[in-house]
Amino acid sequence: MTLEQFTSDGGQVARRYEYDDATVLAVDFGTEAVDASADVADGTVIVIADDEQYEFDLPDGASDAHTFIKNGVLTIELEDDL
Repeated sequence: MTLEQFTSDGGQVARRYEYDDATVLAVDFGTEAVDASADVADGTVIVIADDEQYEFDLPDGASDAHTFIKNGVLTIELEDDL
């Protein structure tokens, strides 16, 4: 599942920020998902929010990703050039 499919299916708002040395993806799950968790496995981001699980593939070329959720906003930091 691509980031675009993930956000249109679930109604989340997503943004992609490009920097010289990194790309940052941010997905807003809203304040109701404060207890959500995220993990990366084999190029797939897995998010558990409430009783639902969401999955989407990282962009091609992303080999080092860091994820965290704060105040219902999932942030994915990609250090490789995409």
